[in-house]
Amino acid sequence: MIKVDDALILKLENLARLQLNQSERASLKEDLEAVLQMVEKLGEVDTEGVEPLRHITRAEADLREDTVKGQLTVEQALLNAPVREPPFFKVPKVIDRS
Repeated sequence: MIKVDDALILKLENLARLQLNQSERASLKEDLEAVLQMVEKLGEVDTEGVEPLRHITRAEADLREDTVKGQLTVEQALLNAPVREPPFFKVPKVIDRS
């Protein structure tokens, strides 16, 4: 089983862009350990001869063939964009990686 230690919690906190206090970190550590224990137990279940589950229900989606219809030129697509750097839309930075 993966060892859930403070270093792992801090790494996950950083990757998820979270800012947790000590109490929240302790709670997260307990929850992760419980989940990993459940996953470990699932790995012990004998699934020999059990057919893999592909869909929860027997219903399958009725999909249509994709058809290409009229397309916009780059200029048409960017026409109403408030800020652009052709051939791209320019959007504000969403994630601060500092």
